[in-house]
Amino acid sequence: MKTNIVKLCLLVFVGTLISCTGDFDEINQNPNGFTAEDVSAKFFITEPQFNLYGPNRFPYWRAQLIHTDRYAGHFTFGHSGSWWNDGLGYSYNSGYTNASWGWLSGAFGSIDNFLKLTQPDGEFDNEYMYAVGIITKSLYYQMFTDTFGMIPYSEAGVEGIVTPKYDAQKDIYKGIIADLDAAMATIGDAERTGTGINDLAENDLYCGGDLQKWKKLANTLKLRIGMRALGAPGDDFAANAISQALGADLLDDASGSVLMKKDEKISQWGSAAYGDVWHNFGGLGSKWTVGKTLIDHLRNYNDPRLAVFAKPVEGGEVTITKPDSGEPADNFWVRADFLSSVFDAAGATYTRTDAADKVTFNVAAGQYIGQPTRLRGEMSSFANFKFFSTPSDLVIRAKNAGSMYPEIVLTSAEAYFLQAEAAVRGMGTGDAQEMLAKGIKEAMKVWGISGGDADAYIAQSAIADISSGTMEQKLEKIAIQRWLNTYTDGFEGWAVVRDTGYPSELATGVNNQTIFADGDLAGKYPQRLRYGTGEQTSNEANYNAAVAAQGEDVQATKLWYAKQ
Repeated sequence: MKTNIVKLCLLVFVGTLISCTGDFDEINQNPNGFTAEDVSAKFFITEPQFNLYGPNRFPYWRAQLIHTDRYAGHFTFGHSGSWWNDGLGYSYNSGYTNASWGWLSGAFGSIDNFLKLTQPDGEFDNEYMYAVGIITKSLYYQMFTDTFGMIPYSEAGVEGIVTPKYDAQKDIYKGIIADLDAAMATIGDAERTGTGINDLAENDLYCGGDLQKWKKLANTLKLRIGMRALGAPGDDFAANAISQALGADLLDDASGSVLMKKDEKISQWGSAAYGDVWHNFGGLGSKWTVGKTLIDHLRNYNDPRLAVFAKPVEGGEVTITKPDSGEPADNFWVRADFLSSVFDAAGATYTRTDAADKVTFNVAAGQYIGQPTRLRGEMSSFANFKFFSTPSDLVIRAKNAGSMYPEIVLTSAEAYFLQAEAAVRGMGTGDAQEMLAKGIKEAMKVWGISGGDADAYIAQSAIADISSGTMEQKLEKIAIQRWLNTYTDGFEGWAVVRDTGYPSELATGVNNQTIFADGDLAGKYPQRLRYGTGEQTSNEANYNAAVAAQGEDVQATKLWYAKQ
């Protein structure tokens, strides 16, 4: 990626010359300049791709870790030594939300630039590159709208429009599907965007220039959007989109997943990774643990991904002294009992010793225990960092220290899970249990789990069996597998919970104010992020229209598709 970014900078300069002179042929005649064999739109695809899934550290920390990764139940703060309680993100903070809005709203520019370069009569007119750009744009808008709801879409990037209107999420979904259909039709049977300099090749961080994989990616995204929209108020397109997607090629065990390999050399201020924050952000204060809901599902069902997702607890003895505060005295013991219940539910090996004004816990090392999500600040002394599992080295490895887990763009596992859900709902011709099993194997494959271990899990785990049960029970199991598959992709994990209501432990929110942080949501599950504060002045009329149509600009306002 580093080489590509250097080339990108050169091409920005070239693009400036082209736009200034309007005469590309004249530049080519300069013996000291670039020739037609040196320049290509391929050098403009790398930036929008890595910025969408591996942005710089500022949004990576504030959008992913503070918000979506924790809403998804993957990671938690609030342990002893943490700078923040785990209620962070459940109460509005404009500095954190503005970073999320600024990143996502700003990401459109480089995507739009690539589209303008490759569109008919563009500087690098190439219908196949343009189709790739359209699919990239579709991935972007699905993430953007599922984060905020109504956003600028139909008027975004339109010449002469400085303050674009916000479109309804239903219309954005329909627009994305129309774009995906057009892109897939353009690709047809083509395999590459061109030859030589006109082949996206390694500059394409998602599919390496493989157009047929792009086509499967587009169709799988179409299926995701159709299934998410299904049953939403006024839905008039989802069933047809689902039927069309099921009748065409999807990502599968032959194509594999679409993942973005992390660059190990580029600065974290260009493209970040979890390891950048973990190892150099500021000691123990900024580190995080793995959520209880995730660890419970992995440990309780003997999921072979457990040791790949997380590390066992460090363990040790910790004495917690009752604080001299204005709180009711019983709160201390209520919290101690809660911690005991967490250990008991995990089947943990530990001892507890009570005294008049203190309690001592001694937890054995080597166990997997997840930290409950959304603990209030007063719980930090009980939520000792030694007591809970942390992310695996593969997830938090520092750059230049070995391989890091890639960013998830879209997985073949999800394609199978969506087909399983469709089958349970009586759509398509696939066998639901077979599709679920294939999805689990594909989900485990990307984490290096062998087929044999995956088969053993499928054979013995109740959560992998939908051969019997009610429709809702089957849908819950599929949703849980989809959610497990989103680990390290908090945006999609959060969307799965809002759409399906599973895992229910997350979707139902919290209701014990002695233990958990209510935030601004009265304990309810967050449904969206608030718009950036700048929109209220720079695009005031359209902002106000969006709020009037969608609902109050708060985290509790449900999006169009959300069923929970």
